[in-house]
Amino acid sequence: MDTALAQIGPRLRAARRDRGWTLDDLAARAGMSASTLSRLESGKRQASLALLLPLTRHLGMRIDDLLPTPPSDPRVRRAVQRRDGMVIAPLTLEHSAVQTFKITYPATDAAPAARTHEGYEWLYVLSGRVRLALAGHEHIIERGEAAEFDTRMPHSISATNDGPAEVLSIFSASGERIHTHVGPGEGTVSA
Repeated sequence: MDTALAQIGPRLRAARRDRGWTLDDLAARAGMSASTLSRLESGKRQASLALLLPLTRHLGMRIDDLLPTPPSDPRVRRAVQRRDGMVIAPLTLEHSAVQTFKITYPATDAAPAARTHEGYEWLYVLSGRVRLALAGHEHIIERGEAAEFDTRMPHSISATNDGPAEVLSIFSASGERIHTHVGPGEGTVSA
């Protein structure tokens, strides 16, 4: 039996039980015998529209709700952003609760101006060295090291002057909006 069709019975049973109904309760409402409903739920009877329509109507669901949703494409296909010498590559789907990016920072002599905003950030240095200015203190984060901080503290992140740095950055939703979105005229987006 097709695996999608095999899931109709168990999903029908789960919907009935979620409402606290017995086989007799739902069968009576749908105008069929409890035996027919039992065989549908156990997969011993072939599902047909004539049987499913009254059942789903009384359960307050669509027939589609009885079928599995095909898995979505898990690959992340979001555009890489280039801004102020940084390359920002998204590593999570756009609507993920937590956003992760691989950010390449260009070498620089000085830290950019510190900012504050709502959120949290976690970073891991893949290569190079990162200058994390945090609440008036400068920390050098080396390859293989990680840092976590509340972004309500004044902070800035940059590579040191000895070369670029690649970082995995994980942001809460509010932190991601501040750090990675390109406003009009602030940079270019490329594939």
